[in-house]
Amino acid sequence: MVTLHKMIRYSFVTLTTYSIGMKYIKQHYELLLASAIFALIFILHYPFYKAIILMLEFIVVIEVVKMIAEFMEKKRLRLRYILDVFIIFLIRDVIILTTLEKKPYQDILFLLLVIFIFFLFRILAVQYSPTTFKKKKSLKNVVN
Repeated sequence: MVTLHKMIRYSFVTLTTYSIGMKYIKQHYELLLASAIFALIFILHYPFYKAIILMLEFIVVIEVVKMIAEFMEKKRLRLRYILDVFIIFLIRDVIILTTLEKKPYQDILFLLLVIFIFFLFRILAVQYSPTTFKKKKSLKNVVN
């Protein structure tokens, strides 16, 4: 015979197990999503490099949408987002070129040089952005 005490205890254990499972999923959703995508690629026998190219194209689309949304909302474009789009797009091109049977090494090296230059511009854009400059200036006024 099941007592009320045992029913409450079983419900508490079940609820605790459920909350632990949900907490794990919330903390590791990236790993779970990546595993699901990898399993799907493996099951469908889709070439891995093509899947990577599609994912990078998806990231480019996400960055463009983020850039457009911020422009619509704040009526300004951040240089950082524009550079991110170009960097990801160029990385995608490098991956495409490296998967070719006859590799155009000069094109790959040129793209890598351009990516490096864009990374330098991105670092400068973040370091000398107007918001960062205003924060540094206000900190100097507070210290003085």
